[in-house]
Amino acid sequence: MNWLMRYKWVILFVAADIFVYWFNPALGTQIAQHTSLSILEMLGVIPPIFILLGLLDTWVPREKVVSHLGAGSGLRGLSLAMALGAAAAGPLYGAFPVAAVMMKKGASFFNVMVFVGAWATLKIPMFLFETKYLGGLFSVTRWLCSLAAIVLIAWLLDRALTDAEKTAVYEKHR
Repeated sequence: MNWLMRYKWVILFVAADIFVYWFNPALGTQIAQHTSLSILEMLGVIPPIFILLGLLDTWVPREKVVSHLGAGSGLRGLSLAMALGAAAAGPLYGAFPVAAVMMKKGASFFNVMVFVGAWATLKIPMFLFETKYLGGLFSVTRWLCSLAAIVLIAWLLDRALTDAEKTAVYEKHR
């Protein structure tokens, strides 16, 4: 019975898809095709990410992460978190397992939030694509505004959460 609660959303969406198919087979078929393509895409992305995470977890000592991305890392930690997120490849859902390993290894909450924000908005290939099609001024302006917003949001989140709340988040990843 516990598995029903664990997978309640999956079960609910499958039931909704079946319901749609019952009343509109063409739309139900289209939903099933999109779902299948999304699952195949995730199967192509998630295994390599987990392999890299296993290597990161094994090869990078906690002390290194704490010294470079921990609470006292300052501007160096911010810059490293930003660079790691901007250089990352893959969809946003790939950032969350990486962030969990960073937390497990002792990265500060602020730097983890900066990393996730950079992964979401500051990717280097996206910057190059924007520059080619929208111009350098647009790309640099968007990148700098995103950078400022990421730092501000990470700072606000870091200040808004109590130490107990942050500890509870970190405990989920130990």
